[in-house]
Amino acid sequence: SSDLTAGGLPSEEEIAKDLESNDAKVKRQALKAAIYALLGGETMPRILMQVIRFCINSQDHQLKKLMMLYWEVVPKYQEPTSDEILRAAGGPIPRKMLPEMILVCNALMNDLNHPNEYVRGSMLRFLCKIKDEEILGPLLPSVKACLEHRHPYVRKNAALTVFHAHKLFGDHLIPDGPELISNFLETETDAGARRNAFLMLFNQSEELSIEYLAKNLDKVSEYGDGFALLVLELTRRVCRRDPNQKSRFVRVIFAMLSSESAAVSYEAAWTLVSLSSAPSAVRAAATTYATLLNSPQNDNNVKMIVLERLDDLKTKNPKVLQEIIMDILRALSSPDLAICKKVLDITGDIVSSRNVQDVVSLLKKEVIKTKSETEKGAAYRTMLIKSIHGCATRFPLVAEGVVHTLMDFLSTDGSMQVIIFVRAIMEQYPELRSSILSKLLTTLSEITSRNVMCVCLWILGEYCDTSDILQEAFSDVTTQLGEPPFVKTKVEEVKKDKEEPKLVTKNVILADGTYATQTVYTEAKREKHEDTTPSLRKMIVGGDVYLGSIVSSTLTKMCLRASYLLEAVAVKDMVVKSVLAMCGIVKMAENCNAAHQSNQADCKDRVTLCIRVLLDPVANEKFKDIFLTQGRSTFSHFLASVKEREGAGSKDSASKETTPVAQADDLIHFRQLRNQAQGADLDLDDGSDLARAIGYSGAGSLESELNHVYQLSGFSDPVYAEVLVTVHDYDIKLEILVINRTPNTLSNLSVELNTMGDMKIVERPQSHTIGPLDQITIRASIKVSSTETGHIFGTIVYDDLATGNKVLVNLNDIHMDIMDYIRPAICTDESFRSMWAEFEWENKVAITTSITDLFEFLNHVVKSTNMKCLTPHDGSEKGNFLASNLYARSVFGEDALVNVSVEKKDDGKLTGYIRIRSKTQGIALSLGDRITSVQRGLAEGQAQ
Repeated sequence: SSDLTAGGLPSEEEIAKDLESNDAKVKRQALKAAIYALLGGETMPRILMQVIRFCINSQDHQLKKLMMLYWEVVPKYQEPTSDEILRAAGGPIPRKMLPEMILVCNALMNDLNHPNEYVRGSMLRFLCKIKDEEILGPLLPSVKACLEHRHPYVRKNAALTVFHAHKLFGDHLIPDGPELISNFLETETDAGARRNAFLMLFNQSEELSIEYLAKNLDKVSEYGDGFALLVLELTRRVCRRDPNQKSRFVRVIFAMLSSESAAVSYEAAWTLVSLSSAPSAVRAAATTYATLLNSPQNDNNVKMIVLERLDDLKTKNPKVLQEIIMDILRALSSPDLAICKKVLDITGDIVSSRNVQDVVSLLKKEVIKTKSETEKGAAYRTMLIKSIHGCATRFPLVAEGVVHTLMDFLSTDGSMQVIIFVRAIMEQYPELRSSILSKLLTTLSEITSRNVMCVCLWILGEYCDTSDILQEAFSDVTTQLGEPPFVKTKVEEVKKDKEEPKLVTKNVILADGTYATQTVYTEAKREKHEDTTPSLRKMIVGGDVYLGSIVSSTLTKMCLRASYLLEAVAVKDMVVKSVLAMCGIVKMAENCNAAHQSNQADCKDRVTLCIRVLLDPVANEKFKDIFLTQGRSTFSHFLASVKEREGAGSKDSASKETTPVAQADDLIHFRQLRNQAQGADLDLDDGSDLARAIGYSGAGSLESELNHVYQLSGFSDPVYAEVLVTVHDYDIKLEILVINRTPNTLSNLSVELNTMGDMKIVERPQSHTIGPLDQITIRASIKVSSTETGHIFGTIVYDDLATGNKVLVNLNDIHMDIMDYIRPAICTDESFRSMWAEFEWENKVAITTSITDLFEFLNHVVKSTNMKCLTPHDGSEKGNFLASNLYARSVFGEDALVNVSVEKKDDGKLTGYIRIRSKTQGIALSLGDRITSVQRGLAEGQAQ
């Protein structure tokens, strides 16, 4: 097609001349050009007769296929005259078929009676696209005869053609269609033909389809996958209309659960759950889902769909899923992280005291596997540790068995999640503290992460309550820290004569056998010096000021606690060592690099306070209790608040689950009379299910549709146009209403659209002819590839038959809002920080608003940007400064990070900045423009 249209399509005369050629290849090219021209709005009346004369009797198969496409697009009726249009007066315009179509029908009938079965079958498939009664009528006797053909390919397509004709013109052309197909089904043996015939009965005569199914219930499993799917669809339709019919179909549905086809077993499980809420039915469906989940033949998309179904079952039947929880966990063997995350989310909510030991042991094995497996990486290990943490929090009996295993991973990538888990266990289970502390001290030298080291030191400072553990911990920390000063030692310079390379000349034999002289440089091997410096000292010497303040606080707590547990001499020795170490840390902070200068003052103040507490008796008396008890009590309150929030969330979800679907005095909604926005929680109708799948469930109301209607042309233009824009994630559907406001017929009217941004028109509008004062709806489809603001613009072009002029009407731009693609999402603080450091595109927006309340401004930004606030705030907090992180994901999987930092000045105005970071430039700029426009609009509205 690219070669054909590269230099423009040939003219009508050239196409007509090429069709007369004896070369089949030339004819094919000419017929292709004619089809392109017809699709582009050209009429080409001469070509029809040329095709009939020179192509219709050809035996070339490719030419025959092209002719079917040509018959589909060629105009089959004469153009109505202006007198006929005026006589119709807004009613249906009478149409007259072209005389040439009689010859075409004769050629179609010849192909229907062709001795080659594939020619017959392809012609029958072509007739399924014809919607003209005058063409289908004379061909139906031949179509009926094809139902008795010896070849199944012909019979299969003949059944579809009968279905198509009966659906369009059943009362006139083929009123006996259902009876004809019913008799055909009784003798048919081919699976494809039987499926197509049953499809016709299913849609056109439901009673006959139910009657046939009742006779052949035991043979459904032998009739193929396509037939089984139709039976399930019939089951849903019948049971939705008459619930008393469920018992007739339950047996065949249970039989389909064990089908070898994944599609059949999946649909059977979903249908069974839809029809019955009995535990046996739900258990059978859940077992089928688990089998599909662990089937190696299914790809990741199928497994994600199955997991969504299991998630739905979990909300209403958690006890049933508890029985198959180990089968669900087998899906952790999948290499896809999204599947593993979904599996852990589902199983984490249904763990009970009966199965918690088995679940935790399996998770422990998976964690141990991550030592040798690098396919999934640290992200998978972090997910497993979170799941184990959740189980250990809810079931204390398993905590002791997993905490020591997880502590072996303190030196790996997921160490931060491990130490957070250990910290919570230390507070919640006092009886495990001594064993955990001993394990922690043995692994302290292996820790290389600065954040993990900070948490470890905090744990040692808070929970060393016995004299033995306290002395061991203090000794290990001071040993790891080393003696001050904390500066890098100078390495002795190696002698120059050892570093300088030496020239070595030697004779070599070349490939041809001749001798040559080769000169090479040789360098003495350098001795490898193993760095035995402890990791804690490395971090301090490297200038980590914050870690130095944590070390000072930990040593202070140990010395204060030692005053209750040890003798005075030992305590004094600890204090001296601690003060010397703190002085070295302060000296290091003063000499640190520019990256840590901002922390220098804080570190100096904190270390000074620690030294005063150790040396000044008055300060010791005042701050001892604060150092020893305040940190642990604050952490205990934090864990309690986290547990309370989780409990509140579970209560909310439980209350939603226990809320009755319908009350006794609720109004009855007749499905035929309600709009698409209304609906029950469970609807067996595939039409509404498809509507929910494409995202239309929330956009069915008239008010929502009117919010997305844009005026394209003015009221004084000869053609008025407006468009309804519907966004379905990656697709934008345009429904353009075009009204002819003139008394003339407008031919070749087309809407030419163009886009700006990452948008591509995949379905351009076709040309149309509009009568006087008539209207038409034109549809177009646009594919979106990234999250950024885009524009759609274009013109309307048409020919005025009365004046013969070509008219262009410019259209208003359609502005696509970024909010159509943004969805609020949740991520952990660690993920947010890592993405913030990774993303390179940043947009900084200054805050200019008339809002005077900090929380009101934050809520306004969250609502306007459709993002999720990750920083918990409540109205009881007081202060003049607020910092919060917001997060969202686009439908294309792009992450959007927002940091709001706002300060309230003395005059009551808010100042600060909103920083946006993303991996791509488009979302950062578009989101910044959105925030800027929202601020300005609010300021103007309040100023008025």
